[in-house]
Amino acid sequence: MPMATLDPQQVLQRVLLATLPGVLAMFWLYGWGVLINLLLAGGCALLVDTGVNRLRGRRLSDLSSLITATLLALALPPYCPWWLCVAAVAGGLLLGKHLYGSNRNPFNPAMVGYALMLVAFPQPMTHWPAPHGLDLLAGVHQVLGLQGDTPDAWAQATALDALRINKSLTIDELFARSPAFGFFGGNGSEWVNLAFLAGGIVLLRQRVFSWHAPVGMLGSLFVISLLCWNGSGSDSHGSPLFHLLSGATFLGAFFIVTEPVSGPRSPKARLLFGAGVGVLTYLIRMWGGYPDGVAFAVLLMNLAVPALERLAATKQPAVNA
Repeated sequence: MPMATLDPQQVLQRVLLATLPGVLAMFWLYGWGVLINLLLAGGCALLVDTGVNRLRGRRLSDLSSLITATLLALALPPYCPWWLCVAAVAGGLLLGKHLYGSNRNPFNPAMVGYALMLVAFPQPMTHWPAPHGLDLLAGVHQVLGLQGDTPDAWAQATALDALRINKSLTIDELFARSPAFGFFGGNGSEWVNLAFLAGGIVLLRQRVFSWHAPVGMLGSLFVISLLCWNGSGSDSHGSPLFHLLSGATFLGAFFIVTEPVSGPRSPKARLLFGAGVGVLTYLIRMWGGYPDGVAFAVLLMNLAVPALERLAATKQPAVNA
């Protein structure tokens, strides 16, 4: 089915359904905190959209805000404080979407909300739980701040953060000693990334979006990590497989860089856009101040969209025979 024949509401519904494998994988890995995030984010998105549309005298028109909320809920740490999830969704929708009117936002709303929280509240944004989760009651208490003096033993650094701050251990030693590492990437995040890959492949087969932006991001991330990889030494930046299977790589490749409003329109510009996101993600991961760079990479490339469109529209000069 050509992409042009898809109804916008059907597209949004398919994108939401395609996140289900990743949601289930994250629930299996982290427990109830994932579902709590989704409920908080979805409820906040509904309230924000209802309030803004009433002020404008309009009805709720589509599911785009719910997708923004879902992506933020999946990107935020499970069991993060309730106010962090609410502030991320409200900030992303108000500053990243409604501020510019209907479907005119130049920046990805989900990444706007995520970046705002990462800059304003860096400590809770990097407080990821170990892959066992909490039971439902303990999870609700943690989210609401009712845990009292509960120790933080259930939380740990992510694999990307452990690699970024490593100064002495080899890669083999990191994988052997740190619980944050799995077989090839982050412990558990390998399966989460593969689950989002499965959902992304379904969307590609249904022609919800083209292959250009995902392939551009994954391809450039693979190439630059391969060029900068120097084996298993203590100064190694990790293998290409490690970077593909850690952090929010496949969530970013199939559900974030493919956002149609803030992204490019032409296929060539989408390919360049994805490639830029992949390179910037790697640079921020290795030399930036944050363990994962997808959000800032997307926002920086959003700024470059007009230039990418002009570059893609430039015709090659004819060559005389």
